[in-house]
Amino acid sequence: MNGDEVSALAGDDRYKVLVDAITDYAIYMLDTQGNIVSWNAGASRFKGYEAAEVLGTHFSRFYRVADRDKGLPCVALTHAAEKGRFEGEGWRVRKDGSEFWAHVIIDPIRDNAGSLIGFAKITRDLTERRLAEQQLRQSEQQFRLLVQGVTDYAIYMMDIDGRVSSWNAGATRIKGYRADEIIGQHFSHFFPEQDRLAGVPDRALEIARQEGRYESEGWRLRKDGTHFWANAIIDAIRDDDGMLIGFAKITRDITEKRDAQAALELAREELFQAQKMEALGQLTGGVAHDFNNLLMAVQASLDLLKRRISPTAEAQSLIDNALEATRRGASLTQRLLAFSRRQELDFKPVDLWSLIRGMTDMLQRSIGPLVLVETHLPLNLPSVRTDPNQMVNALLNLAINARDAMPDGGRLLIGARLEAEAAATHPDLQKGAYLCLYIQDEGHGMDSDTLRNAVSPFFTTKGIGKGTGLGLSMVQGLMAQSGGKLVLKSKPTAGTTAELWLPVVEAGVKANGWAQKDEPSVPRLPERVQPLCVLAVDDDPLVLMNTVMMLEDMGHTVCEAGSGTKALAFLAERPIDLVVTDQAMPQMTGSQLAEIVRERWPGIPIVIATGYSELPPEARADLLRLSKPFSERQLQDIIRRAMSGETPLLRPEYDR
Repeated sequence: MNGDEVSALAGDDRYKVLVDAITDYAIYMLDTQGNIVSWNAGASRFKGYEAAEVLGTHFSRFYRVADRDKGLPCVALTHAAEKGRFEGEGWRVRKDGSEFWAHVIIDPIRDNAGSLIGFAKITRDLTERRLAEQQLRQSEQQFRLLVQGVTDYAIYMMDIDGRVSSWNAGATRIKGYRADEIIGQHFSHFFPEQDRLAGVPDRALEIARQEGRYESEGWRLRKDGTHFWANAIIDAIRDDDGMLIGFAKITRDITEKRDAQAALELAREELFQAQKMEALGQLTGGVAHDFNNLLMAVQASLDLLKRRISPTAEAQSLIDNALEATRRGASLTQRLLAFSRRQELDFKPVDLWSLIRGMTDMLQRSIGPLVLVETHLPLNLPSVRTDPNQMVNALLNLAINARDAMPDGGRLLIGARLEAEAAATHPDLQKGAYLCLYIQDEGHGMDSDTLRNAVSPFFTTKGIGKGTGLGLSMVQGLMAQSGGKLVLKSKPTAGTTAELWLPVVEAGVKANGWAQKDEPSVPRLPERVQPLCVLAVDDDPLVLMNTVMMLEDMGHTVCEAGSGTKALAFLAERPIDLVVTDQAMPQMTGSQLAEIVRERWPGIPIVIATGYSELPPEARADLLRLSKPFSERQLQDIIRRAMSGETPLLRPEYDR
């Protein structure tokens, strides 16, 4: 039908053509009883009936049986007649028995007099839309359940002004607020006051508004006022037109992660420092050992020279100055060895109360009259395990440091307290009781950088030529070797406190180093030792030459060996009364040589000369040791001890 033909139709015919042409809607007429009196193409398309099959039948045939039994078709017609319109949605049935979701409108049709003459019914198939809506609702429900079920993250919505509009279970767990307590509140409620005053919440929203996303980490507040370290993300939410409608915020409590990361970084730093200090300690120990050998040669040569010539007063003064220099050098090497923990220490139970009381006068003279020394020491302090001589040096070092920190004078307090379980406050200490000896001054104190570097070797604030930077390192090394630790506490203008933590000796042990019971008797040393045949072993020619000269000066016959192998050759060739050997030698150490001598010639006493303790644990109890650098008198004393039977070995008898 072309346009002219449509124009030629009468008005009623035009409407009929229009209705029949519509295929997306079922449009048909009902009489007053609900019987179908007209049927369009759209009705045939999605209900499946042709007009001849349905005309004259009741429209209730399209309803489910259960809906017909409930009278829903009549209810719809009655409502349309009384109210002027019925509109609803529900399941309807096609000819093939399949169902579809229909949107239905029923309008009453009246004549000019207002009498009801039928109904106009329009039905649309909305099955696809309903399924989409159901899927959307199901997705929204699943998402809602998901968000509500998440407890490790605080997930909530905010309006465009930052007020909370939704709240999940994770937000309740992390922040402590219930939904009814926080919805409607501004999210800045969770920020510390200094952040709120600095405008951090507003800046976060502005960045999210401008850039679409904001992420940060910082301290946040819980309901109970406690802080936690949070990772927060704010995303801007916009509608289809790009209009901002709110924000989504996700917050996670990462306090444990932050603490673990900080602990890991600290452990890495401590490991790095430990490795650095170990390498420096090895280097320092090696340098000190070599320096001891040089001092040994200088000191022994000067001692021998002093006895073999008759120097003038001026020459005698020069020799004495040189000997004093070697003693100072020896003191420096002791500090180096203490720092490197290779010093040979004489550990024994020490009564700190008696030790400090005995050195008070010396301490006062060392630091001068401007500093007043006070002691707060309980009378019943238990003994501690350390080297008493090195302990005196450590206290002198700390006192002198305190004096230098108080150029105008002040008070130096020395006190002590007993800690039954020091590991509770210092986990790096072993379990058990410790004595904390503290030295407190009123000086200018140290800032954090100085305090952190204070115990580093060669670090000093005293200026060039006024300090070696090894004093605190020596104290730290002594504490470490004693099984304790050095703790420094200081703030600028608030003075410094040095705490020496030392393990307490078990009850029943005397402070002189021997147990109360089973106290051994010390053998009496002979005044003079008969001339011996002594084998001197050292890989350093200078040290060996001086050792030989000192032994000969004592009247002994001496055989020289520059290595352990040569020493064994001498022992195999002739009888030897005593072996004096260096410890640190290449290829064969002194302790290794001693083991072979003990096996082959079990009666020969052995003395190990060493700058620090390098002996294996199994040999330390059996061998006498002579610390380098040593004088002729010290060598004479150790020979007397060796030949007196102080060692568990017996002196051999040779036929000469």
